[in-house]
Amino acid sequence: METIEKLFSFINDNAQKIEKEQELSYLDSVLEVLNAWLDGDNVPAGKVASKEDIRKAIQLAILKGMRENAQPNHQMTPDALGLLVGYFVEQFMDSQEKDGAKIKLLDPAVGTGNLLLTVMNLLQDRADGVGVEIDELLIQLAAAAADLTEQPVSLFRQDALQNLMIDPVDAVVCDLPVGYYPNDEVAKEFELKATEGMTYAHHLFIEQSLKYSKDGGYLFFLVPENIFESEQAQGLYKYLQKTAWIQAVIQLPSSLFSNKAHSKSLFILQKKSADGKPVKEVLLAKVPSMTNKQALEMFFTKVQIWKKEQK
Repeated sequence: METIEKLFSFINDNAQKIEKEQELSYLDSVLEVLNAWLDGDNVPAGKVASKEDIRKAIQLAILKGMRENAQPNHQMTPDALGLLVGYFVEQFMDSQEKDGAKIKLLDPAVGTGNLLLTVMNLLQDRADGVGVEIDELLIQLAAAAADLTEQPVSLFRQDALQNLMIDPVDAVVCDLPVGYYPNDEVAKEFELKATEGMTYAHHLFIEQSLKYSKDGGYLFFLVPENIFESEQAQGLYKYLQKTAWIQAVIQLPSSLFSNKAHSKSLFILQKKSADGKPVKEVLLAKVPSMTNKQALEMFFTKVQIWKKEQK
């Protein structure tokens, strides 16, 4: 923690100075600090930090900026969720690495890159990342964070629900943007467009992610806990029956969310393929409190048992 605290202090102190001198927002000032660090104009003193220490220090500074100037699209996936997603990516993708080829990993709502970089750091040097984000400031922060953690990430600034200039990927990780998608002209190109009224953006992100996944690829979504209880849920379920195999539905602790109504689950899919087949039994589980070490160990043991049984 000492290294993280020192790095955060370096970012924070310099950002506050820039914020005052140049009358920029705190987040814009953080970006200035990160770019100066990358250029070698102003670097933190002390020993070389790990990729995870750098990511966490950047995350703390960005979180501070988001709290000071809250905006609906400025949200970050908490570390606890990122680490859980990363654990399941490791479990499902361990058989996907062949001939030393790297895993191609997509986050179509990459934001500041925290979820993608958390997973890539867990996978160490086994993944290449691709991120899509429409917000200019967020994608610039993601680019700086990726460069400072020396992770190979290609970033595209655009609406992720329009045509993407990317090749199909091995896996998708995404904390799905929840709500209605405002561009009906784009939405009508999707199978999951609502028959009446506006379409859920999180449904369209699932369809888009499947479109840009390889056959047999895995998708790891953080979804609303009640995703199959909405008025558009039936269409989503029918679409998934046609295109994917459900692998797991993992209910996450409500204590991880500020409001129980915003609770999420981890929803894991595999895109259908000619030579694949569904799992014998979908993994249905609930993550215990993150502070209960014994219960967490039992949870991960259950996952390992399930994994062996599927083979």
